[in-house]
Amino acid sequence: MASTTLSSTFSLLARPSSSSSSSLARSSVTVPLRRSRRAVAVASTATESPKIVELGDAIAGLTLEEARSLVDHLQERLGVSAAAFAPAAVVAAPGAGGAGAAVEEAPAEQTEFDVVIDEVPSSARIATIKVVRALTSLALKEAKDLIEGLPKKLKEGVSKDEAEDAKKQLEEVGAKVSIV
Repeated sequence: MASTTLSSTFSLLARPSSSSSSSLARSSVTVPLRRSRRAVAVASTATESPKIVELGDAIAGLTLEEARSLVDHLQERLGVSAAAFAPAAVVAAPGAGGAGAAVEEAPAEQTEFDVVIDEVPSSARIATIKVVRALTSLALKEAKDLIEGLPKKLKEGVSKDEAEDAKKQLEEVGAKVSIV
């Protein structure tokens, strides 16, 4: 299938293109689009080689399936992966699209945290129960049950400051706490 894609690409390259030169050293190449049966005029500068312009126009005329096959063929032939070039494409994208281009954002920083009590030494159980009651407003029995089958989540979906504060209070009385 890749060979048919390449042969169709090269047959597009072999077609004579209708280009006209102007005094400003710019050329306009008409590219037939397969689906809409319309032609699109593409302006290029004189610094681009005609071979590159024709190859680019031929690639632009490919259907999505043909383009996917071309990518697969080039990856096999050259021994490269498209994933290796993804960071470079993200960096190049803002300049290529202008001011209105959508820029992929970095993964969002975690804003919600869980406070997990990992371990409570037997000498710190009463003090830990008091802190748990103060942090959660649980009744005595519920706070006692919470610290018995550890590890358990004390608070879920809290801010970083609140999680750090709870961790500090619990560690002061001897409990081992983690923030997830």
